[in-house]
Amino acid sequence: MSRSAAFLAVLGLLIIFAAAAGCTWSDQERTPLKVVPAGSLLYPFEQIEAEFENQHPEIDVQLEGHGSIQAIRQVTDLRRPIDVVAVADASLIPDMMFIPMGEGEENYTDWYTPFAENEIVIAYTGRSRGADEITPENWYRTLARPEVRVGFSNPMLDSCGYRALMVTALAEDHYNEPGLFEEIIGGAFDPPIRPQLQDGMITINLPERMRPATDKVAIRDGSIYLLSLLDAGGIDYAFEYRSVAEEHGLHWIDLPPEINLGSAEHADYYGKVRVNLGFQRFQSIGSERIGQPIVYAITVPRNAPHPEEAQKFVEFVIEAFRKERPGWPDPLSPEMRAVSV
Repeated sequence: MSRSAAFLAVLGLLIIFAAAAGCTWSDQERTPLKVVPAGSLLYPFEQIEAEFENQHPEIDVQLEGHGSIQAIRQVTDLRRPIDVVAVADASLIPDMMFIPMGEGEENYTDWYTPFAENEIVIAYTGRSRGADEITPENWYRTLARPEVRVGFSNPMLDSCGYRALMVTALAEDHYNEPGLFEEIIGGAFDPPIRPQLQDGMITINLPERMRPATDKVAIRDGSIYLLSLLDAGGIDYAFEYRSVAEEHGLHWIDLPPEINLGSAEHADYYGKVRVNLGFQRFQSIGSERIGQPIVYAITVPRNAPHPEEAQKFVEFVIEAFRKERPGWPDPLSPEMRAVSV
């Protein structure tokens, strides 16, 4: 190749690279989209973020995971400019966001879309105490052993936390094992937390601060923060969503559909347990949580800084969850959709 031909070839490549660079979006030009999902949605949302930005390079999706209650509080109590909120308990959105933003103002939102479902499992590792003995038939006896440490998320902040309490209370009733709740969870507090049965309703009244008095129980702000404790051997078992246990490569015990909060068929039975949150510092938190099937939902706050881009992202999320993927909450079935409305 002659020098002139080589020079022209190099020049051509430079022109192509320059043109390509001119077609990219700088950080200053991209629209930042603040998305706050529940912790159990972080893994799928990270994949969705990459897929969405590939199709919409002009939008910069910024994820920030929290427990479901905390996710909504970013909007309602902390008044942060959030574009999209996605939670693991669909009922939290009407309870906490269908309220006025201020006196004489409109609600934080007036709509939400259910899009996925899940169930509670008992997650553990090969090093957990009793790992070689635990089965779907004896799991509750294993967790009740005094030397076995159990973890769940803070029910004041995270839906998986109050669901752990619901599952344990339902297990006591389902297996006809009086005192089971206190053996697994309630006895670790001073005074002990004991479910109260009245008129067929099981009520769990929580103290204002969830501080265990013994090392039988460990509590973290969100269920995903229990994973490092499990890995390190700080706890033996954790109440987790099945998708989280799967994504993290944990062992887990599937619970009966009567108590795992993952069956539309047993919705009425789930509804016989309620948890009264003792934490009254934040005005928007509904203090009473009723047992119901686990359904995820998503919304755009009325004061979202970028509502059009947020709506595009919501539609993208809903479409992405129509197909089953490993480590994701399951697509929403018609039966679960019916009980979520």
